[in-house]
Amino acid sequence: MRYKLTFITGAAVGFVIGARAGRERYEQLVKAGQAFVQNPAVRNAAESAAQQSRTAAVKAADTVTAKVGPKLPKPLADKVRAMHNGGAPADDWGTSNT
Repeated sequence: MRYKLTFITGAAVGFVIGARAGRERYEQLVKAGQAFVQNPAVRNAAESAAQQSRTAAVKAADTVTAKVGPKLPKPLADKVRAMHNGGAPADDWGTSNT
């Protein structure tokens, strides 16, 4: 699926760049692209994909933390735990990174 999307995007960009139909055709393409992006179904699909990627990232972080966490030195483990819990970890000098 990713390769198809990449191909279609590349083809569309190539067509726009290589189009010799003039400014009017370019404006039509831009308008069609904006309509596509603003389509509620497309926006819902994009949000769904973003949510799934966030969920996968959390699962991956949990897995890595569970497998590697006990082997980490305590200061580094505390930083990882703080980042995972949404807090900004302290830097090596004990001050906040924010």
